[in-house]
Amino acid sequence: MSFTLAGPMISAMPSPDAPILVVDDDPKIVTLVRTYLERERYRVVTAGDGRTALRAIDETDPRLVVLDLMLPELDGLSVIRRARARGSETPILILSARGSTADRILGLSEGADDYLPKPFSPAELVARVRTILRRSERATTPSADEELVLGDLVVDASRHEARITGQAVTLSALELRLLWALLDADGRALTRDQLLDAIHGAGEGDVLDRAIDVYIKRLREKLGDDPLEPRYVATVRGVGYRAVGRVERRAAAGRAQARPS
Repeated sequence: MSFTLAGPMISAMPSPDAPILVVDDDPKIVTLVRTYLERERYRVVTAGDGRTALRAIDETDPRLVVLDLMLPELDGLSVIRRARARGSETPILILSARGSTADRILGLSEGADDYLPKPFSPAELVARVRTILRRSERATTPSADEELVLGDLVVDASRHEARITGQAVTLSALELRLLWALLDADGRALTRDQLLDAIHGAGEGDVLDRAIDVYIKRLREKLGDDPLEPRYVATVRGVGYRAVGRVERRAAAGRAQARPS
């Protein structure tokens, strides 16, 4: 299949009928991954280099990308950076021979959702794909028509957005769920496991250990929050993270409500 540029990406989640995009310059890997995914009745499109992968993301709006890092034309990390910079929330599963802990943390920090090192089990790959799709296709935030307010930061559940001094902050669905969980705890410290359960769901045991630290780092960067002098998210050593200060809960229309003590 050939791909052409189709304009800027949008941040809406892709349709469940959209394909899975497999990106690798090794035809044998592409054939293997495609065969196993198609056995599970997923529709698959492929790309053999980074630039073609970006064009494929534009044209097909895939529901998930399985991405190698060592690609010609444009490497996998650059593909992730450019896709996220253009607003794509499409989940990305890195599939790479670069499988060290440092490589995994780097991939997650750039915006990947999971990381599976080569050589890999095709059955495990399919299981990871199922898990990622199950996470991503759930509702992105609580459905209540309410806002959580911490100083000049407002998280609006009804609009699925965050604002600082009235200006919208671009957050991924995962980052928005994470921020909501922190503020909803109203200053109580949450462990990494509790935060992972809040954003991925309980029982998702295949999430990379301490991945929450990477998610918090990305969230702080987008909020402009200094971890040494935090305004929104504080580190609780030996425990996890908490919101800084008292959180107000109010109706989305602006009617203040007293938060239960």
